[in-house]
Amino acid sequence: MRVAIIGCGLIGHKRARALPKDWSLTVCCDQVLSRAESLARLFSGAQATLDPETAVDRPDVDLVIIATTHDSLAYLAEHAARAGKQVFIEKPGARCAAELDPVVSAARSTGVLVRVGFNHRYHRAFRKAREIFDSGALGEPMFVRARYGHGGRLGYETEWRAIPEVSGGGEAIDQGVHLIDLARWFLGDFIDVQGAAPTLYWNMPVEDNAFFLLRTAAGSVASLHASWTEWKNLFSFEYSGRCGKLEITGLGGSYGTERLAHYRMLPAMGPPETTIYEYSSADDSWEAEMADFFEDIRLQRTPTPGLIDAQAALRIAELVRDKRKL
Repeated sequence: MRVAIIGCGLIGHKRARALPKDWSLTVCCDQVLSRAESLARLFSGAQATLDPETAVDRPDVDLVIIATTHDSLAYLAEHAARAGKQVFIEKPGARCAAELDPVVSAARSTGVLVRVGFNHRYHRAFRKAREIFDSGALGEPMFVRARYGHGGRLGYETEWRAIPEVSGGGEAIDQGVHLIDLARWFLGDFIDVQGAAPTLYWNMPVEDNAFFLLRTAAGSVASLHASWTEWKNLFSFEYSGRCGKLEITGLGGSYGTERLAHYRMLPAMGPPETTIYEYSSADDSWEAEMADFFEDIRLQRTPTPGLIDAQAALRIAELVRDKRKL
């Protein structure tokens, strides 16, 4: 596959480093040319440009990775899909669910595949958790409880995420959609959405905290909290079934060592049988995610997570965020 990357910041660099060894990076595009040039210099033969449409339309590009600010994600994805290119969009995929409708239409028209980068599904702890879940060892689902947050930094209220026209929203659409996607991955679609999206600390027109209370048709519940006022970076995800529980903490780096605990309910109740998995090695989620997309393309299978998953997460974030306006 010959690849164009649009958006050459931190995530663009991560995506480039995660490309399979037999793929080539053809062109790097960014609104700041020096950033595109900096990434292009790391890959033999890669060129740099300021023009995303020219990058997409090149005949020597098969796949487009879009890692821009939220206001450009859907537009560029639609353009790439209509040009017949395979598409990888960074999460959340758009500022709102409706922005992805033209991308769905374009992909259906040309037959290309579109994957959305909900990268947390590919962390080692979640891959193992999903293996345990799929084995049926946990029994019927009961609930998910999850928290995710950081404390921002000086000047955070002036950055692009605080500008609703660019970001589409605050913490609900930033870390919140990760939690929604993970909860939906384990519990299924949610039919009842409650919550709140207040701005409690930062002087900004978007929410700095998002609280979700979600329920499936089967009665399973997800309680989620994403925060830009978590003064010590935190990640915690718990899944509880009738026969056992999974608890994931940490994502590496400032979030702490990635760790999975599997608690097995015993017939006599009491303390559960416990197995702990720790993942202190380098994060390989970016590579695992891109390898899965390669398999999507090779097998011509619908990517998961894809556009349906992104729209589902965005709709929930929108419902909770819009309640702050009532």
